[in-house]
Amino acid sequence: MTGPVLVPILGDQLSPDISSLAHRTPEDTVILMMEVAEETTYVRHHKAKIALILSAMRHFAEELRAAGWTVDYICLDDPANTGSFTGEVARAVERHAPRGMQVTEPGEWRVREAMEAWRTTLPVRVRILPDTRFICPLTDFYAWAAGRRELRMEWFYRDMRRKTGLLKDGDKPVGGKWNYDAENRGGPEKGLSPPPIPPFGPDAITRAVIAMVEHRFEGHFGSLDNFAWPVTRADAEIARDVFLKDRLPLFGKYQDAMVAGEDFLFHAALSPALNIGLLDPLDLCRRAEDEWREGRAPLEAVEGFIRQIIGWREYIRGMYWLDMPGLSQANGLDAIRPLPDFYWTGDTPMRCLSDCVRTTRENAYAHHIQRLMVLGNFALLAGLKPQDVADWYLTVYADAFEWVELPNVAGMILHADKGRLASKPYAASGAYIDRMSDYCGTCAYNVKQKTGEGACPFNALYWHFLARNESKLGSNHRLAQPYANWRRMADEKKAEYLASAEAFIATLKPAEPGWAR
Repeated sequence: MTGPVLVPILGDQLSPDISSLAHRTPEDTVILMMEVAEETTYVRHHKAKIALILSAMRHFAEELRAAGWTVDYICLDDPANTGSFTGEVARAVERHAPRGMQVTEPGEWRVREAMEAWRTTLPVRVRILPDTRFICPLTDFYAWAAGRRELRMEWFYRDMRRKTGLLKDGDKPVGGKWNYDAENRGGPEKGLSPPPIPPFGPDAITRAVIAMVEHRFEGHFGSLDNFAWPVTRADAEIARDVFLKDRLPLFGKYQDAMVAGEDFLFHAALSPALNIGLLDPLDLCRRAEDEWREGRAPLEAVEGFIRQIIGWREYIRGMYWLDMPGLSQANGLDAIRPLPDFYWTGDTPMRCLSDCVRTTRENAYAHHIQRLMVLGNFALLAGLKPQDVADWYLTVYADAFEWVELPNVAGMILHADKGRLASKPYAASGAYIDRMSDYCGTCAYNVKQKTGEGACPFNALYWHFLARNESKLGSNHRLAQPYANWRRMADEKKAEYLASAEAFIATLKPAEPGWAR
């Protein structure tokens, strides 16, 4: 055959060094890029998430064309668009009569299943290549996991430090410790004033995408009024450089802090750009390391940032592929309560939850402690159904792809995997939120009050969670102290906590059907 090689590039593969283009030349390659309805609606994604990905795809197509590549680009509103990857790949095979097709492995299980089917349904040889943008190939992760009784991120992270040489002094970690998490737990201080995130005003391509999204996805969650995400590699690199200069020095100290109305604080907000391929994770880590080596950022901040990328991000991806497809149905704590309506509306007197939903709606973003210890903590304590919670997180955040979202929700947030990922549930009462935020001071509820009308709901829900899961969690050594306190508690006090929690739970209004799918 003398036709070109067809190379489909997906919306989270916007990297010029993507493995599907390795050893290819513009002269014998046709790149296929597809905006398809199936990908915009398998959950009802946040409007800003759809706009980000589609605009970044269109900009990347222009970048490729400028480099001499032939790009066959299918827009969402093309009348002939079949609405699916499979349909558009089949049409492209008919158009171009390729001698072969090669594609980088996708980030989601359902898309991998579709790609595997192409091998038998399409009249062309299909090669599915590893995604070399990740530091740890999946085969290496499987080998690391094989035979281990516990698959803890910390041990994996240390291996990634050894592999990359990041923050190493010979065979030892710089500073004498691998992990400086204990030094990165500062709460908010009065008058804390973080530097602003650089905004990227929409250009003509982005404005056209925003107009289409507003029209076509009018009923989807979220606002586009504040849309300012970087959609090009050049803008993502500007955002990276601004973070390294202005916010990395204090990132570690305040990474767990929450301040009402301060939606980004000292966080990088680079995860959307990383997850769609506009930034290279290892390059980003090396640049952060340089900030420490040049004396511009403290070790604890740089180590914490690097750990999130080569540790947590790589580990989560490995755990996703290791545990799928079963992970999508995991429910180790038998949680069955439907998602409350306020996760969509923000209409709740709980100031912490209301503010976290607000920034989610306005920005398609909330930082990791808001996601874990407010929104996620409530879902855990209230016993919300894991599949509902996972669908919500996948829907509302610009950086959410199933490979990164599902293990975080099922494992880290909800303990639905029975502790395979995290050694204990991240359950906390109102005291934690009070310590790490300024939410509680003007909340309608009193965080110091434990039970009864006006008490912070997190307080009673915490004990309700422990009580109803004692048969499953009572022997967990990391929960030994809370359970010892519960068992010593007077029966009357226990009854007060349980009654207060159940009275609050009875007020929760379930979200309307069809809110995510």
